[in-house]
Order: sequence, then structure tokens, then C-alpha cells
Amino acid sequence: MTVFRTATLVAATLATGLGAGLFYGYACSVMPGLARSSDRTFVEAMQRINVAILNGWFALSFGGAIVLIALAAVLQYRSGGGAAFGWILAAGVLQLALLVVTMAVNVPLNNRLAAAGDAPGALDLAAVRAEFEQVWVRWNVVRALAGAAALGCLAWALVLVGRSGPA
Repeated sequence: MTVFRTATLVAATLATGLGAGLFYGYACSVMPGLARSSDRTFVEAMQRINVAILNGWFALSFGGAIVLIALAAVLQYRSGGGAAFGWILAAGVLQLALLVVTMAVNVPLNNRLAAAGDAPGALDLAAVRAEFEQVWVRWNVVRALAGAAALGCLAWALVLVGRSGPA
């Protein structure tokens, strides 16, 4: 059971890291790069990105992280909790916050951007962009910070599990 518990914690850490890295990448490169583009390019690129990201690999890390964190927490709790349990729990809260922000803010913005239609046919690309960009970017930074903090919590939990030795 110790091997499964540790493997689950490693998988949770990996999935969380992949998600955190994605949001960090958007914050550091994708959105600053698109900020320098025309309204048409920005709207078209974000519409295409929002369609392309809906794939199994993204779903595996995005949805899988919270499931794996929850499973890691349950397994850690059942083995007596220990110091790692609190850090896993904290990671779960942070990952849940990331999911809430995504579903409450970023996804609705993505949906409104998609509803604007094909960028070449949109009446006022500047207005479409203005309603989307600043809010989306701000909340993406929140997701990046929450994801990075969750990753840090899980990494520390792994350290603590490693220090405790076999159960």
C-alpha cells in the first residue's frame, strides 16, 4: 500500500505541475505575445486555442489533478495522516480554487469569445477583445499562482513522505 500511496502522490504532483505550467506559460508568453497583436489576430488565436485545448491530454492533467490529490489525501489519511496530510489537503484546496476560477471566470469568457463568431465577421473586434482580455489575463495569473502553490505543497508532501520511510 505504501508504494501505491506514494505513486498516487507522485502522479498528483505531476498532473498538478503540468496544469500549473500551462497557466504559467500563458501568463509569461502566450498572453503577452498576443497582447502585441492586432484585434483580429488576438480574437482568432484565442478562439482557436480555446477549441484546441479541449482534448484528452489537457483533460487528463486538468481534471486528473484534483482526483489524484483527493485520492492521495485519502490514502495518506488512512495511513495515519502524518505531516504530509496537511500539505496534500492544502494542495487540494488550492487546486479546487483553480478549478472554481476556471469554471466561474475563464470558461464563461471563452464561451462569450466563441459566441462573438468568426473574427472576420465580428462587428467590433476591439470591443470583443476589450471584454475578454484584461479579465481573462488577470484571472489566469490567479490560476497560475494557485497551481504553483499547489505544486509546492505536493512537492513538500513528497519530501515529508520520503523522510518518514516505509510505513
